[in-house]
Amino acid sequence: MRRLSLPQSLHLVPLHQLRRNGAADDGETWEMIGDDPQFLLRGKRDGYRPGMYRLCVKLGAPAMLKEPKLYLDGGEGHNEAATIPLIRSDDGRRLSATFELRSRATGLRFDPSQEPGQVCIESVQLHRISTSGLRLMRLARVLRQRVRSPRDLITLARRGFALYRQGGIPALREAAIREAGRHDDRAGDGSYSRWIRLYDTLTPERLAAMRAEAEALPCKPLISVVMPVYNTPEKLLREAIESVRAQAYPYWEFCIADDASTAPHVRRILNEYARADRRIKVVFREENGHISRASNSALELADGEWIALLDHDDVLPAHALYWVAREINDHPDAKMIYSDEDKLVEPGVRADPYFKSDWNLYLFRSHNMFSHLGVYRSDLIRSVGGFRVGFEGAQDYDLALRCVEQVDPSEIRHIPRVLYHWRVIPGSTSMNADEKPYAMLAGERALNEHLVRTSTNGTAVLVGYGYRIHYARPEIEPKVTIVIPTRDRINLIRTAVLSIKEKTTYRNYEIIIVDNGSVEAETLSWFKDITSKANDVRVIRDDSPFNFSRLNNRAANIAEGEFLAFVNNDVEVITPDWLTEMVSICSLPDVGATGARLWHQNDTLQHAGIVLGLGGLAAHPHRDMPRGHHGYFGRASLIQEFSAVTAACLVTPKHLFEECGGFCEDLSVAYNDVDYCLKLRKMGKKIVFTPYAELYHYESATRASDLTGEQRARLEREQEIMRSRWNDWIERDPYYNPNLTLNEANFSLAFPPRTDAAEAYAPRAANLQAAAP
Repeated sequence: MRRLSLPQSLHLVPLHQLRRNGAADDGETWEMIGDDPQFLLRGKRDGYRPGMYRLCVKLGAPAMLKEPKLYLDGGEGHNEAATIPLIRSDDGRRLSATFELRSRATGLRFDPSQEPGQVCIESVQLHRISTSGLRLMRLARVLRQRVRSPRDLITLARRGFALYRQGGIPALREAAIREAGRHDDRAGDGSYSRWIRLYDTLTPERLAAMRAEAEALPCKPLISVVMPVYNTPEKLLREAIESVRAQAYPYWEFCIADDASTAPHVRRILNEYARADRRIKVVFREENGHISRASNSALELADGEWIALLDHDDVLPAHALYWVAREINDHPDAKMIYSDEDKLVEPGVRADPYFKSDWNLYLFRSHNMFSHLGVYRSDLIRSVGGFRVGFEGAQDYDLALRCVEQVDPSEIRHIPRVLYHWRVIPGSTSMNADEKPYAMLAGERALNEHLVRTSTNGTAVLVGYGYRIHYARPEIEPKVTIVIPTRDRINLIRTAVLSIKEKTTYRNYEIIIVDNGSVEAETLSWFKDITSKANDVRVIRDDSPFNFSRLNNRAANIAEGEFLAFVNNDVEVITPDWLTEMVSICSLPDVGATGARLWHQNDTLQHAGIVLGLGGLAAHPHRDMPRGHHGYFGRASLIQEFSAVTAACLVTPKHLFEECGGFCEDLSVAYNDVDYCLKLRKMGKKIVFTPYAELYHYESATRASDLTGEQRARLEREQEIMRSRWNDWIERDPYYNPNLTLNEANFSLAFPPRTDAAEAYAPRAANLQAAAP
């Protein structure tokens, strides 16, 4: 059976910043006249069904294209959260990518480069990978997870040989298919639709139970759902209103302001519902004032203790307000509540779920993770003056920013459930950020005003997939001590030190190299040479057995800097302002440590934060993601808080390092950085990752594997230390959603989720699993 289907030829349709220069024997030449050229790829079929695909772009002439990408459109428009980097062949004549569509795609977009130039394209072909090919790929993924050492490989080979002796090739094939199937059973088919069927579908029995539980709540707050309306299509308006009327929690009122709609059906429908349900209040504005004024008119109708915001074409699931009321009862000091969300791409079809972090101020400053569903104490909204005119398109972001400034972080609660369905229609920001650039620019203004109000010295700028805040460095550069442990491997330590000295724009630093027993003459000679020529480089000798924590602690004891930058010997600087960026963030009063974005030599991601529980204890999310991809809702490319960052490149104030007792020397190799970050968090400090400090990391080039012999035993001891100290923290990472898997680093769905949703829907999930083919 063929692994690839017959190719489908795709036609290029220029969308943006492209001009045809003419045809040639080897293809068609295009001039890219900006930094965002875009082709729509059009095939014979209308859309692409779920499955594995391979795209091949054949170029008529070699081209050095900057970060070519494929964008997938699942119905919500092309966006940065659904991009596939294209890999260039060695001869520069081909671009290709293998990718999986987990739900139907309505279109593909090809961006050949991120800078002006010319490109000659001979052909674009799309192959669909067969079921057998897909099984092989899944089996390969299983093998990569299972084979971590030569011992694992030997065990697997012995098992395979035994199967071959028993049944020959057919027995091997059957075992391989069975193993891949077990992997599928454990992780599911990855589809959101399947996840919804198993864990987010309300049965009549469960809905009835929620209604009974709502009546039994000790506190039954009145929740005012506020909705501005303007010329909403009749079907969508009715669906929005009916979604509120269907709520399992009955103690609500619906406050609707019509912003002088010109469509006659709007007034008729609103009057109809107001007569049918006394909980529905309506005001008709005499003149159109746009969304901020209309929202304030709706707010004036509200008598509830809490305000929930709903857009006029979106939908609440029937249990949305039930879970909000539960959260209010469980946390009576709460003042702001938000939930996870997804998109309605067509009637009855949900896609693109955003399973969010718990409260994460720095991620919130990078994009509006609070909406949707956003719920506020009504007195809080009124105290800040409601919605502000002039921030239309980002009025909800501006409101949330002003409210956040008035509350303690502990008063902001996150419900890890999809309680809002954001409808995808043309002109909606849910479809594509490019649809409403004014909204993103309004968000930029709101952020800058927030920084001024909070006396945070920085400037926010729009970066397309979110916002970047340039936090200002201190007026007087504090001295930084860069600590680098090493042993021989002169090619590595020399590259690390020279890249720091030659590229780093931050000037007030010293380097302490901790020589852990180097014996090679070239290494020792270079140490003498570099210290004689550079008065900002010191080498100290430590001949004891390797202990990463002790080596760094020893250097920290003699460091002259106000800040410590712990850097591995196998890194190389990419961005010259890496240290400026890290010190600027680490100088903020609530920050305890800052981590950098690290890349493997092949430009795949090595580090963009650490998630507790991932892989069993702690691991790096988005690992091995190709450069050019921004990750899950941009989280590989946005400044944000994590539970920990790697000490391969970590900056921290020296006084905090000393207060925490430095790195734990019982953790000689693994998890010492995670342990240190958790000690900082226990002190109330934040751990912040920035993607704007970038280095290459030639990972663990100077050490043996953690997975053999004595190293394995040592790793297990250190894991046990971590669990004994931090098990409660490891069990629930607040910066990683319990609906996302801990088995893989790609933010895929958890089957089952680690919430009581798994328990609540367990019988239904079991029945659906049993009935599956």
